Amino acid sequence: MRLRVFFCLLCWLGLTPAQAAESPRVLTTIKPLQQIAAAVMHGIDNPGLLMEPGASPHTYALRPSDRLALAQAERIYWIGPELELFLEDILERQNNAVALLHVPKMAVREQLQSHNFQPEQKSTTSKQEHSDHHNHGSLDAHIWLSPTNARIVARKMAADLSELYPQQIDLLQSNLATFEQRLTAMDTALQARLAPLKDKPYFVFHDGYGYFEDYYGVRPWGIFSLSHEVQPGARHVNLLRQQLQTAGPSCVFTEPQFTPRLVNSLTQGLPVSIGVLDPLGDAIDIGPEGYALTIEAIAGTLADCLETL
Repeated sequence: MRLRVFFCLLCWLGLTPAQAAESPRVLTTIKPLQQIAAAVMHGIDNPGLLMEPGASPHTYALRPSDRLALAQAERIYWIGPELELFLEDILERQNNAVALLHVPKMAVREQLQSHNFQPEQKSTTSKQEHSDHHNHGSLDAHIWLSPTNARIVARKMAADLSELYPQQIDLLQSNLATFEQRLTAMDTALQARLAPLKDKPYFVFHDGYGYFEDYYGVRPWGIFSLSHEVQPGARHVNLLRQQLQTAGPSCVFTEPQFTPRLVNSLTQGLPVSIGVLDPLGDAIDIGPEGYALTIEAIAGTLADCLETL
């Protein structure tokens, strides 16, 4: 009877038994989490990815195959409803999902709440350890852009996955140590390159890089939109245009998941260089070095432009 129900479910979802058999034991929602999991699980198993490259967690709609993968996964790692709100109703009914934004000792920051801000205010954004008392959207969900938080995520995964892979505990811990060593080496190089660029003017597409900026001490001179759901009003657009004019030669960074029409309109006729930052690392491999390569790519794109000013 149970087998018949399973096949009926597959038919309703439009999937074959072979496709169902491919569902991973460990499922991550976004690419950076998959990269961290791949480093921790290297030589043990391959973590799956819910959202395909190019998709945005802000606008994602679940497919039938996604629902089956969620149902069959033994462990699901997501940021939390602050980022993947579309998963809240589904995952609150499952006891195998880990909302990483809310694990103990995670250093979190508040999301900017108003368009009326000055660039220097970003440097005073407070960090805090996770509290269970929070409102969706009040916390900055882009925790993976802090190498410190990436270490916390990796440690959580290594400890958590020991339940799924009890025979591989030593390898999980060895992989964790290798991951942390890799981040230390990366951090030394990036700190040295970014240190001379801290006062260079740049602008970003949305308020999504606060953890990276806090960690490396760089500050944007302006932000086009606080989030992908909140588009800037006319007053803010005029303010940004004035800031760009005042900055003179500067760098403006868009993202591959979103059309840069607003940026192109704002920068027309101004002495700015436009680059692309990819906070999700869509073009980066998921191997054990994938996470470090994603952070290095963000830092490299930022530095390549700022070094020309």
